[in-house]
Amino acid sequence: MSVNPKNAGVIVIGNEILSGRTQDLNVAYIGKKLEELGIVLSEVIIIPDLEVEIIDKVRMYSKKYDYVFTTGGIGPTHDDITTASIAKAFDVNVVRSKDAVDRMQKFYKHDQLTEARLKMADIPEGAILINNFVSGAPAFKVENVFVLAGVPEIMRSMFDSLVEHLVSGPPILTASVCTNLTESKLAVGMSDIQKKTQEVSIGSYPFFKHGHLGVNIVLRSTKKDLLFKQHKLVEELVKSLEGKILEIQTPTK
Repeated sequence: MSVNPKNAGVIVIGNEILSGRTQDLNVAYIGKKLEELGIVLSEVIIIPDLEVEIIDKVRMYSKKYDYVFTTGGIGPTHDDITTASIAKAFDVNVVRSKDAVDRMQKFYKHDQLTEARLKMADIPEGAILINNFVSGAPAFKVENVFVLAGVPEIMRSMFDSLVEHLVSGPPILTASVCTNLTESKLAVGMSDIQKKTQEVSIGSYPFFKHGHLGVNIVLRSTKKDLLFKQHKLVEELVKSLEGKILEIQTPTK
């Protein structure tokens, strides 16, 4: 990895995620985009729609990480309490933003812009608005916390709009070797390879497919030359242990 890359945490807010009724699709998108920007996604947490939980986790993550992204709970219904909770986390009031109303008027006819919808124009005082080109109601940024919708299509639009607010670094590149060997057979050799440099992180992820065990070895780094060098050593390790290489992936950048 690069020296002291920016890091980030994601707070997924929603009872529907915790209950299993809705599957989160946002973390993978955020993680991939951050990787392209050279920002390390360090932690993800899922919490319920409870004010005390949102306030506590937002304050904690805001101090712990360079950037924080929350998803969920900024809609027009009674249980969408994220905005008010974020305001309390930073000890500011919630105010109706004329700019947010103006943006929403471009998406809705006058009779469609109900008071319930206008609730989505209420944001913490002093927050910076983030464009939403899907449904109009903007996301917002308070200090280092970006507050995004939970609906994946809307969240993606918001995230793509906020990139200009992030300080990026060299992209984090990924390479992998998929093998039929088990982690126990690879452990010693993998440890030796990892010790050669800390600028390439190496992770092993076991799988069970078609009645057979195997491991997907994933290498990540901002240094392309080092990444390929370590990747080659992993290939050689697998071959030396008489394992089969099922698949190889290397970055195209």
